[in-house]
Amino acid sequence: MRPDFNERFRSLPDYPLAGLPERRRELEAQGVDVIDLGAGDADLPPPPAALERLQEAAKDPAMSRYPYQLGLPAFREAVASWMERRFQVQFDPYSEVLPLIGSKEGIAHLPFVFLEKGDFCVIPNPGYQAYFGGVVLAGGQPHEVALRPENDFLISVETLPARVVDNLRILYLNYPNNPTAACAPAEYLRQCVDFCREVGALLVYDNAYSEMAFDGYRPPSIFQMEGASEVAIEFHSLSKTYNMTGWRLGWTVGASPLIAALSKAKSFIDTGAYKAVQAAGVAALSVYEEWVPGNVATFQRRRDSAVKALRRAGFEVPVPKATMYLWVPVPGGEPSRAFARRALEQEGVIVIPGAALGEGGEGFFRIALTVSEGRLVEAAARLSRVAA
Repeated sequence: MRPDFNERFRSLPDYPLAGLPERRRELEAQGVDVIDLGAGDADLPPPPAALERLQEAAKDPAMSRYPYQLGLPAFREAVASWMERRFQVQFDPYSEVLPLIGSKEGIAHLPFVFLEKGDFCVIPNPGYQAYFGGVVLAGGQPHEVALRPENDFLISVETLPARVVDNLRILYLNYPNNPTAACAPAEYLRQCVDFCREVGALLVYDNAYSEMAFDGYRPPSIFQMEGASEVAIEFHSLSKTYNMTGWRLGWTVGASPLIAALSKAKSFIDTGAYKAVQAAGVAALSVYEEWVPGNVATFQRRRDSAVKALRRAGFEVPVPKATMYLWVPVPGGEPSRAFARRALEQEGVIVIPGAALGEGGEGFFRIALTVSEGRLVEAAARLSRVAA
């Protein structure tokens, strides 16, 4: 007899990328030239220094031992050093830094530490599915707030319902934002910190795209806002900045009680990221100044080429200051899922419909700048035929 799935699991939506890899394989088997602009998974290599260090470290038997939550001490120290160099904020590497198996797992596991039945969590919609999934599976109540252009894709904490504010446990913020590519002004972030201090909520700041910024823009850390150390925890990832999506390595920083609590929860779930990958992470952080600007410049060229081509094809496309995404209005008022389905079946182009990332994303589709400039231009030409 099959056991019944619980209500929390049954309430989870389908993951936005569910079924896409399989459909892509089927189309390619039929001879279709598929251009995949779906997942934020670039076709670019990691830093050579990280590759070389991984190869070297993998030969060391000590690296194959359990890492536990301590992980590789050198990685903790490299993270603390990088946070100070990049944001001028200081963290103790052993009590205020925690290595993660990619920032996603830390974000998803955090609610298990803090939520009681009846606790609300404010979640951006559209947004990263780990926020919603973690809250629901931990038994919390998600309160989703639509990110709309008329509000600059920001969550207005002043307009949250009183019943949510009175029982608010976590506020999730992600700027630069996936999927909208919006950036948050410092004054807005300060207001959110003050709000969380006032109501006693935890501010979870997902900063995975802090280095994917263009035209001189430098996204901040939430810890550069006064008072954030009292209420915030921030997540970072090597996935996007260093083209290391499959390596699964990230970290979180915050006050020692928060870090200790998440570390304890994780000790019942995992035993840490492979230490050779953490050693490679040290190497990646060590070449930040000389390697990352060139990688970001590649994405900026892709952004410029894609925006130009899409505008030429008749799409209204804003120029984002950050992330590896374009958030494009669906032409003609067509539902985003229908448009994305026609793009795939008629023209072999994979885009993510905004509604798949949350109903607040309806009316848009997301393009990931994960292929060459030439392929982006070709994709724009194909999408113009879908929109015709």
